[in-house]
Amino acid sequence: MNDQRVERVLARLADKGLSQALICDPLSIWYLTGYYTQPFERFFALYLTSREDQPQATMFCNRLFPSAGDCCENIVLFSDTDNPVPLVAAACDPSSALGVDKDLAARWLLPLMDAGAAAGFVLASDAADDTRSIKDDAEKDLMREASRINDEAMKWLAAQVREGVTEEEIASGLLGEYRRLGAQDHSFSPIVSFGANAADPHHEPDQTVFHKGDMVLFDVGCKYQWYCSDMTRTFFTAEPTAHQLEVYETVRRANEAAEAIVKPGVTFAEIDLTARRIIEEAGYGEYFTHRLGHQIGLVDHEPGDVSATHDEPVQVGQIFSIEPGIYLPNDVGVRIEDLVIVTEDGCEVLNHYPHEVCVLEV
Repeated sequence: MNDQRVERVLARLADKGLSQALICDPLSIWYLTGYYTQPFERFFALYLTSREDQPQATMFCNRLFPSAGDCCENIVLFSDTDNPVPLVAAACDPSSALGVDKDLAARWLLPLMDAGAAAGFVLASDAADDTRSIKDDAEKDLMREASRINDEAMKWLAAQVREGVTEEEIASGLLGEYRRLGAQDHSFSPIVSFGANAADPHHEPDQTVFHKGDMVLFDVGCKYQWYCSDMTRTFFTAEPTAHQLEVYETVRRANEAAEAIVKPGVTFAEIDLTARRIIEEAGYGEYFTHRLGHQIGLVDHEPGDVSATHDEPVQVGQIFSIEPGIYLPNDVGVRIEDLVIVTEDGCEVLNHYPHEVCVLEV
């Protein structure tokens, strides 16, 4: 059990007027206890409370799962034929509201409500999410290493581009390269886009064949000891036209301008606006079709985005993407993405693969 992290979650619950919560997100449970299992359809939860007559943390765990005894002192075990709802209700304070997280399925929540387990039920995912948002030194080091591996993998990806290769062939070989470099898995399905496919921000690699002259976009990330990386680069395979170069340089300037203003106190919305204004002034505003970025850590997209509607200031220790793009249908797609850590006086850019125009020799 990580007592410091539990205390931070309890403090955030107290700020919401809550003294108890039920956490069902398996990664948040791992973050707080060091125990991980994928429950699928079975019930799995960590009950947290600040009540002095109760242990701070109680795990509800199916006997089928691996033993959690080394990670949590107080465990309530049950079998497939047991109903976990009365067990949870018995631990809860029925006179107080219960914070619940976004992963608590309705088939458990509604019976808990019917059982009168709490005086009310409040969505309180942000207590754990906001705690996870601020990375400690060990987490930052793992994120740095995940991004270092991603930088190396981008070199491998660029070297795979050749006449006749398909998007799917390159994407399918990436996991082996990640593992050779020390990562364990993808952090999301890799995006490999040739030519006009890059104008689809979430294009899925298919049997599209590369031909010299196509622009190539790679949006990829790996997992290293639980923590994720994410980076996008766009390459040319022939001397770019004036039009292509204008689009590319606009995106590059938007990326670098946004990164330059990141520091504590600047809002996520201001960072988004900085990049968006550059793209709009170049005449491509309607073709930048998504938010500027997302937070990242144990999963690639963690709660808290870099968007025009997120008016909270960034905080030291937060890690998020800066990924402006311009997508011209049936023509050109360009995105340049880095991850940044907010520092005391600015930010640290985790990706070191160059932004400059690169024409691959194919």
